[in-house]
Amino acid sequence: MTDLALPVNAARSRGIGLLEDVVERWAAERPTATACSAPDGVLDFAGLAERTTAIAGALAAAGAGPGTAVALTTGRSRLAVASLLAVWRLGATAVPLDERHPAARTAEALDGVSVLLGKRPPGAPADLPVLDPESARGGPFAAAAGEIAYLIHTSGSAGRPKAVEVTYAGLETALDAMRTLHIGPGGLGINPLSPAFDGWLWCVLLHLLNGVGTAILDLADDGEHVDLAGRIAAVAPRTASLTPSLLASCADALAGAEVVVVAGEHCPRGLLEVLLARHRVLNVYGPTEATIAATCADSARGDDVTTIGRPLPGYLARVLDDDLRPVPAGARGELCLGGPALARGYRGDPELTARRFVTVDGERLFRTGDEVIARPDGQLEFLGRLDTQVKVRGFRIELGELERVVEQLPAVLAATAFVRTAGGTLGVAAVLADGHDPVAGALLVREHCRTFLPEHMLPSTVDFVPALPYDDRGKVDRAALALAADAARPAGRAPATDREHEVCAVFAEVLDQPVTDVAADFFELGGHSLLAARMVAALRKRTGLRASIPLLLGNPNPAALAAELDRLAEVSA
Repeated sequence: MTDLALPVNAARSRGIGLLEDVVERWAAERPTATACSAPDGVLDFAGLAERTTAIAGALAAAGAGPGTAVALTTGRSRLAVASLLAVWRLGATAVPLDERHPAARTAEALDGVSVLLGKRPPGAPADLPVLDPESARGGPFAAAAGEIAYLIHTSGSAGRPKAVEVTYAGLETALDAMRTLHIGPGGLGINPLSPAFDGWLWCVLLHLLNGVGTAILDLADDGEHVDLAGRIAAVAPRTASLTPSLLASCADALAGAEVVVVAGEHCPRGLLEVLLARHRVLNVYGPTEATIAATCADSARGDDVTTIGRPLPGYLARVLDDDLRPVPAGARGELCLGGPALARGYRGDPELTARRFVTVDGERLFRTGDEVIARPDGQLEFLGRLDTQVKVRGFRIELGELERVVEQLPAVLAATAFVRTAGGTLGVAAVLADGHDPVAGALLVREHCRTFLPEHMLPSTVDFVPALPYDDRGKVDRAALALAADAARPAGRAPATDREHEVCAVFAEVLDQPVTDVAADFFELGGHSLLAARMVAALRKRTGLRASIPLLLGNPNPAALAAELDRLAEVSA
């Protein structure tokens, strides 16, 4: 670093000072150890310290500092971490972006940005200055304190992203909480998430605080999902932070990992049992508005990791009813979070800020929109979103409730319920543990659901997939499941034999709708167990054959059912 001037220690955030200290520590103690690996190369801890200082100096020369916003367009590169730290060293506001997001979304996110750090993404104005971190050479600069550490753009109404303003005070609280997890130095941790979301920040900061290198992985090549398990196995990570949707498809690739962090979604018991047999498991929960992570259950301290645990140090958790009154232990309620880690609000949207950030008994709280149960021991059971309610056949249904019932089965590692675009019926996609037969599994899921759920909540289709589709946050993509289910539906065909005409007529009679497609599924058309009994009775009366409910369950469309009835007729002849 002989050609670089070291920063002057002016006023700065204590949290950013902590990050500077740990970078300097690992650069001194482990200079050649990998700090960041990415598809474009590797940066060691000495290089991380050097590049952070160089980029910060160049940014300062470009006018960056407290009150200015710097868009991070470094993508999934080895300099992404250094670029982030450089912005924070100046007290500026980081705006992480993903170059793969639509140009219109990027343009919205760039509102108020002073400089691009990285490459110019689609949607960026041509006159917005760009600083290349590869060639950055900075002179002296003063470390400074700012108010807003970063903006994360989450999904908003009418397609307009919401910009969550996270403060340096909130970041400091989150860093202090992460330090209490005691991961320990050495090795690599993976980060396969989009740089535009705070899950990416979690992976980077957790690793950096503990002297663990970060292996940035890419979930997609040319827009297509890749073999994530293969890429993880190639890294052989010590730590991994993944959503259950991702973990269900790559758990075996983590065989050598010491610590696995589950976050972002409800984790099924079956998947947790697989992980607990091999790893220290942390079940971490936290919305963007509460600065990355707010609660944690840790198997190393004996927590029940089927819960999301208790609040991390510096965080508050309250479980409240619709009128924002506390609910008793064991009762359902909305999880509301408090403490200095709360975001300032949504940039440019005071109305939404006022709705989501409320004051209760003198405490500023964030309404998460998540439903939990507070157990007598203080651990929080996560039940799901309060806004995943859909309407199917006139009934209001909580998709999360259907998912939880399916995930009670030990053979199911993950499950997601969705509404099919064709016909508006319920479907479930699940990942089965190795060694389980999909045909038998589908029958098991149907019968299990029938035991615990009313008729209107039973899934019309049960599909087993090797992995659930996910978005760039690593969270399950319900829309993709619905499209895939529709695409997999056999092409329609009119009845061609007397038996097929006969079965279609019975379908139409029992379901009270025209049925002219022999590939139409009885359950997708609205059939359920009570109608199945009527269906079997009508088939027996019309054909004189001993049709049965198992026969219908195994052959739910007219073509397959007609073929089986013909076989029954041959045997009976």
